[in-house]
Amino acid sequence: MDQHPILVLDPTGRDRHRESAELRARGPVTRVDVLGVEAWAVSDPGLLRALLTDPRVSKDPRRHWPRFPQDIVGRWPLALWVAVESMFTAFGGDHRRLRRLVGPAFAPRRVARLAPAVERLVDALLDDLAATARQEPGRPVDLREHFAYPLPIRVIGDILGLPESTRAAFRRLVDGVFDTTLSATAADANTEGLYAILSDLLAAKRAEPGDDMTSALIAARDEDGSALTEQELADTLLLIVGAGYETTVNLIDQCVTALLGHPEQLARVCSGQAGWSAVVEEALRYEAPVAHLPLRYAVEDIPLPHGPVLRAGEAILASYAAAGRDPAVYGPTADAFDVCRADTSHLAFGHGAHVCLGAALARLEAGTALRRLFTRFPRLALAVPVDALRPVPSLISNGHRELPVLLGPEAPPPRRN
Repeated sequence: MDQHPILVLDPTGRDRHRESAELRARGPVTRVDVLGVEAWAVSDPGLLRALLTDPRVSKDPRRHWPRFPQDIVGRWPLALWVAVESMFTAFGGDHRRLRRLVGPAFAPRRVARLAPAVERLVDALLDDLAATARQEPGRPVDLREHFAYPLPIRVIGDILGLPESTRAAFRRLVDGVFDTTLSATAADANTEGLYAILSDLLAAKRAEPGDDMTSALIAARDEDGSALTEQELADTLLLIVGAGYETTVNLIDQCVTALLGHPEQLARVCSGQAGWSAVVEEALRYEAPVAHLPLRYAVEDIPLPHGPVLRAGEAILASYAAAGRDPAVYGPTADAFDVCRADTSHLAFGHGAHVCLGAALARLEAGTALRRLFTRFPRLALAVPVDALRPVPSLISNGHRELPVLLGPEAPPPRRN
């Protein structure tokens, strides 16, 4: 049994690195309090990888968490994270059924075909930033708000056929899903708002289908009710929007922050010692976009090597931020940002059957955004010290509330022969 007193995770995310270090110091797995719910936090990469592929570990609270729903729904601020009915919480055959419906749209080959569209979106956003800088030279620009946010919102919005008029509201509501400072009442109200938009989207697409994923999923639902239920349809859309943009926003945010906070690493990239893909992978390890991901459950008693027994029905929390800086894996430089690091492994996108479907798309968006941003604005700089950046109020989402930068002069356009 874990001999340490239970560690209460900070819902504000104010000191994530200290908290991650405390988790690792307590051993591979330790008891934590997640907004009033106890769970086993797993921070050891090897153990976490093993549990993420262990058939004795489930994501389905209806079948494998005795506390659900009576102690959770309407009582716990993170109830939506476990109550949704989608591949995010499915187990076994249900998970395979739901993943097959969505998986082809995010296959690497199909994602690669989105590259030209992503480049156009990035260039349009950079044009807007440049125009703002010309109008107000020397004034800081919030790169998270005006670059990191709109790119994935537009990409995912186009994939789903989300109307432009609803994207801003949907974004605010998805932000609320990740805000772990909300009360259970406020979180429930936020959830109602999300489902209202999803209901309107489904009604509109049923009335007038388009060439988008929402219409395709509706067709699968209406033609064959066994493909997915109406609730699974809505929750699958919610999953794609939430996972498809929040993690990518944080990834772009943390990549830029790390490079500007470590100019010697940016110089390595600019000199060709490392590529933009190396920046993305190191940032995923160094600052996992999702710090903790609720929840999984022990299907049966699971004795851990040299550790406690995870009892059937107990909750498990994947602590990705802590795992990404484990010195037993990454050595004495685990807390350093190094774009030339030899070991580029990480668990930021999960592992096993539930590995993130959108990983290839997130990598494409982040790599394109970084390359074109730093090419266009080679003297980009933070407008405040790194330690003055404020974290988003979340124990789940790992990003900043804002990312103020000074764009500096634009690079001259390339010469044409």
